[in-house]
Amino acid sequence: MAFQSEEDKKAYWRKNLNLMFSLLVIWALVSYGFGILLRPVMDAIPVGGVGLGFWFAQQGSIYVFLAIVAFYAKKMRALDREFGVDDD
Repeated sequence: MAFQSEEDKKAYWRKNLNLMFSLLVIWALVSYGFGILLRPVMDAIPVGGVGLGFWFAQQGSIYVFLAIVAFYAKKMRALDREFGVDDD
């Protein structure tokens, strides 16, 4: 299927880029902010015998990344359906 108009194509990509930018900001905040910048503050909270900052640096950013990938796939499926460019 194809887009109905050039405006639909631009609206689709604008929504796609906004979604990607938002998710990248979240990932950067979690991986860089929580795992590096805020690590000393977060290490005061113990999780499984280690500080929360260490956990975010080692595991948390990976789990958040996987959640972001799943969320992005779900949102893009809905966006594709909204604009009539899905494969179904």
